Amino acid sequence: MSNTKYIFVTGGVLSSLGKGISSSSLATLLKQSGYKVNILKIDPYINIDPGTMSPLEHGEVFVTADGAETDLDIGHYERFLNTSLSKGNNFTTGQVYLSVIENERKGNYLGKTIQVVPHIVDEIKSRIKAVGKGYDFLVIELGGTVGDIEGLPFLEAMRQLKHELPNTQVLSIHVTLIPLIRAAGELKTKPTQHSVQELRRIGITPQIIIARSEKPLSKDLKKKLAMSCDVADDSVIEALDAKSIYQCPLNFLKEGILTPIARHFAIAPIKPDVSEWDMLVKKIISPKDEITIAFVGKYLHLKESYKSLTEALIHAGANIDTRVCIKWIDSEALEHTQGAELSDVDGILIPGGFGSRGIWGKILAIRYAREHKVPFLGICLGMQLSIIEFARNVLGIEKADSTEFAPDTSHPFIYLIEDFIDQCGKSQVRTIKSPMGGTMRLGEYECVLRPQSKIAAAYNHAKVVKERHRHRYEANPAYRALLEENGMQISGESKSGLIEAIELEKHPFFIGVQFHPEFTSRLQAPNPIILAFVKKILESKGATQKSR
Repeated sequence: MSNTKYIFVTGGVLSSLGKGISSSSLATLLKQSGYKVNILKIDPYINIDPGTMSPLEHGEVFVTADGAETDLDIGHYERFLNTSLSKGNNFTTGQVYLSVIENERKGNYLGKTIQVVPHIVDEIKSRIKAVGKGYDFLVIELGGTVGDIEGLPFLEAMRQLKHELPNTQVLSIHVTLIPLIRAAGELKTKPTQHSVQELRRIGITPQIIIARSEKPLSKDLKKKLAMSCDVADDSVIEALDAKSIYQCPLNFLKEGILTPIARHFAIAPIKPDVSEWDMLVKKIISPKDEITIAFVGKYLHLKESYKSLTEALIHAGANIDTRVCIKWIDSEALEHTQGAELSDVDGILIPGGFGSRGIWGKILAIRYAREHKVPFLGICLGMQLSIIEFARNVLGIEKADSTEFAPDTSHPFIYLIEDFIDQCGKSQVRTIKSPMGGTMRLGEYECVLRPQSKIAAAYNHAKVVKERHRHRYEANPAYRALLEENGMQISGESKSGLIEAIELEKHPFFIGVQFHPEFTSRLQAPNPIILAFVKKILESKGATQKSR
């Protein structure tokens, strides 16, 4: 029998309480204590993955090294744990049902009637155990809120695992809300009591309560919660809003969350080394310097659409003791103001995206960065638009475009490559009529860097780096010579010759990359190109201030 210890994290009362950050924080503390830790997110929606969901509804789609489109919490896990996860670290109801149905079609169930119990639940348990194999701890975050009908099969799987394994191998943590009734000035525990009662009704008794609250919990309130939810007095963990999400592991440590965990699992006291983490958090909260970056995007109604990128800027800033302030600029609005909002920023960033909406505002921002020598970084679509802007305004090719926006353009500087070799070395075919889900160039690919380029310097003069992709369209190599003859250097390419990075020769820092560097950035290991971008902005700002 496996000795893996399973920690289930559920949520109650309402969504968006921070189960992902709580799970990441707990896993981080266990890892910093020397344990081998893995982490899993289970999403109850029926989509196979979030790849086709609107960023405005669901937030960012995070991409793993092996090419899985996953929930954004997987990004939190990687950033906290400073590790790379895989497609096995996130699964959905859709994946579970698809697998069971495929097995039924193959006759693997020997003609039995297929039911939620046992077949769906057994598939869930099998996936959980597979992810936990070989690890000391597996932290499992159950998406959604207790009481949601779609979450019941996962809770049943959790309940059954508790019976199948020794008591010292399964722990339940419930993240819940203690609302503040402002008119009365009181914190109320009743919603948490009802949420825990709902769990107990289906056979699950949490051992630890993580209580989200606007105000500190008094000793009496903690005792009341412990008594009404049937947990030990030291197992009610206060979780106030933090100045930075990276402060949460430190706050949990101060609250003593590791004491009831060690007691439940009957192991020695857990003592993490958080000295480096603590130092970085202090630099996030009270940095020495400050810069402002214009973030020109179109999914600004939900900032979590760009979660990995905003976190990557925080990582870079923390590592050079600098606060990175973001000036959010709607690319559609920028089309009407002719770039007036860009005059007071220290750097300009164009993130990835899909579709034609807002592209001319982004192109305007790119031109501003090029002409005013403002440090610039373009990511994925940002790189593609940099090429189009250069072709139109430097090369004078007015019809330069992307076939994504203009399928019949006479100058397809950006086009859809229909045949390509994927990261596994297999030939793939994608066309404009291919299904939306899972048909992009996804996951980690090698990029060969041009010697003496700015991007090679950012990567410490590495010859080859690996970064993650999520896109359909590519820069057209047919225009490579024309671009390079006029000052745009192709500074990175795939081994098959696809353009991966560009930069301007006569500019202090103007780089575009086809990949998404934000997906590999962590607090303790910021992505090199994003770190170089932030460093250059700080350097340029300092030089400008000295010259005044």
